[in-house]
Amino acid sequence: MLVQTPTDKNILIDGGPPQAGEKVTSFLEEQDIKKLDLMIATHPDIDHIGGLLEVMKSVDVQRIVDTGKIHSTKTYARYISQVMKRQIPIEIAESNSLLQIDPLLKVRILNTYSSSESNNESSIVLKITFNKMDFLLMSDVKKKQEKKLIEKHNLNSEIVKIAHHGSRTSTSLEFLRKVSPNAAILTYGKKNEFGHPVDRVMENLNKVSAAIYPTAAFGDITVRTDGNGFVIYHENNPLSSLKAG
Repeated sequence: MLVQTPTDKNILIDGGPPQAGEKVTSFLEEQDIKKLDLMIATHPDIDHIGGLLEVMKSVDVQRIVDTGKIHSTKTYARYISQVMKRQIPIEIAESNSLLQIDPLLKVRILNTYSSSESNNESSIVLKITFNKMDFLLMSDVKKKQEKKLIEKHNLNSEIVKIAHHGSRTSTSLEFLRKVSPNAAILTYGKKNEFGHPVDRVMENLNKVSAAIYPTAAFGDITVRTDGNGFVIYHENNPLSSLKAG
């Protein structure tokens, strides 16, 4: 996810698997982005940090916020190696802290590393607020973390990025009722081997009357906001394939 702030700061959140690195860097090039003011690695799974290696080689990264969770994989070792090679300042995310990036934007960390939890459970969850608009980015956390967040924070948000690609591990109805989103974005591939998204997640989203935007159907998704309302643009028309069929 790329966030472009009101004062033209660029934040990149995760980079997909290694094979996505080229696509991410091409996209940044198309947007004429030569510098990332902040890169956030939500957790060390290969499908989140793999593409960041190519990004660090191609773009000037000013600083990184990382969950602090260590992972014993070659991809993680290459990621850390690239950070050290480029001498990029790296900060460990602290729960409930604010990331200083743009005075017009509030970027709060709601969840991060715990030694007793898995990579997914330790994912960095962000709530980004611009004026009256809130974006809740759930990374890969599970229902257990959703429950904790309900107890600690006001989760009400216009846009939510659904946790863990719409898998069975996350997105309880109780959680969605607290968020009360106008729109929900789900990131998954058309023919993924994990069965994302599960029916329960889609049913829960329908129960809270959220407009649903899966990347598998819509392709690249762009949300533009002036802080009072929002417009969603998408790369593909999901109905075109049905018409063609």
